[in-house]
Amino acid sequence: MRYANLLLLILFPIAWFAPLLRAAFLPVFGMDEISVISGLQSLWRDEPGLALLVTFLAIFAPYAKTIGLALLHFGLLSARALPGLQFLGKLAMADVFLIALYVVLAKGAGWLSIETAWGLWLFSFCVLSSLVISACSAARPAEKV
Repeated sequence: MRYANLLLLILFPIAWFAPLLRAAFLPVFGMDEISVISGLQSLWRDEPGLALLVTFLAIFAPYAKTIGLALLHFGLLSARALPGLQFLGKLAMADVFLIALYVVLAKGAGWLSIETAWGLWLFSFCVLSSLVISACSAARPAEKV
């Protein structure tokens, strides 16, 4: 488990830059790829409050949890921190839910064409893997996972 968690330290940044979805105003026009980072750049220009929330949910929460679990796995952090790390993981999952909600709402609008891309699957995989690693860590807190 400890090496799977360390792998997430590499996969999360890849997922942030990977295309989450492709969107176009009308299907006739070319599709623009949207990643976590490009979406955040747009949000910081238009909606700084929402950008701060999404930055916390998409970048800070999952990465802080992954680093915390790595410290726990290598005996550098007490097992008492695990509930806080699990809470961070739940916050990160909220971001995947928000992305899915935006896709459903935009598809319902009719004038906007949206396709999911491989980055959404990678980001979802990273968040879900982190939740599983966290659950396994909670099941065996005394051992090195």
